[in-house]
Amino acid sequence: QHPHYKALKSFGQIIKTEFILRYIDMVELRQAIMKQLNKGESSNRFTDVIHWYENQEIRLQTKKEQDIAQGCTRLIKNAIICWNYLYLSDLILNTNDPNERKSIIKAVKNGSIVRWQHINIQGEYDFSDEVLKNSYKFSLPKLRELEIS
Repeated sequence: QHPHYKALKSFGQIIKTEFILRYIDMVELRQAIMKQLNKGESSNRFTDVIHWYENQEIRLQTKKEQDIAQGCTRLIKNAIICWNYLYLSDLILNTNDPNERKSIIKAVKNGSIVRWQHINIQGEYDFSDEVLKNSYKFSLPKLRELEIS
């Protein structure tokens, strides 16, 4: 037990005590913390949804297979999140009513982009050229210019 270690540990206890007192006293702080915890839980549920097989357990033999499975999971999650950003940005861009636009922006700011209920996770997907020609068209140059304050 080095004296510097004891001093840092005591200092940490002061900071922790001050935080606990603020947490008890401030409703807004508790609500903000709960909101962030809910976002983390939502992200964990999202991963569970992607791993719908084998009771959310990855049973692979080698480290390489596990790394590939985890990489695929990250790719799927990021693709869904990217779609959500593109879709919501396009929705905001193409909404003409200022009040409706403010309402959508407020909902996005107060919510989480980690949503998957609109995605058929267990579906079969066709990425052939014919199907992709008829897919949703985003105006990427216009989306790049979109600024939300």
